[in-house]
Amino acid sequence: MENKLNRFIKYPVLIISVVICISGIRWLISPEPWILDQVANEERLAMTFNELFLIEGNDTLGAYLKQIYRFLGLYVLGTGLILLVFASNKFFKNKSFRNKYLSVLGILLFSNILLAYFWIPSSHFIYIMWGAILLYLGSLYNHTKL
Repeated sequence: MENKLNRFIKYPVLIISVVICISGIRWLISPEPWILDQVANEERLAMTFNELFLIEGNDTLGAYLKQIYRFLGLYVLGTGLILLVFASNKFFKNKSFRNKYLSVLGILLFSNILLAYFWIPSSHFIYIMWGAILLYLGSLYNHTKL
């Protein structure tokens, strides 16, 4: 049971958590984090960032965007770290805990994909989200079979 718990339920969740942490770190350390999803952001703005920054009065916009993305990165990293901390064997052996953990993770992943399709449908992050959802569904399936 422990082997199946680790391989088919816990490891996919760990992969999702690590990817979430890496995403948060990318937003935290990137000099221009809004460029990480430039195509989708420019599509949403209906203009390029160069055009946006050339508009009079937008000379501090870059610093503001960096501040917003740093907070986003911090919260994404924090979410990933929380998911990692609570994915220990001690917690995952408890079926009630797994139910709650997988429910919250599912809500997080599915709400993110819905928001992405609504706000930034051309984002390359959607592919990462689908990968996470597939891993999640594998964990959920094996959780129900355990």
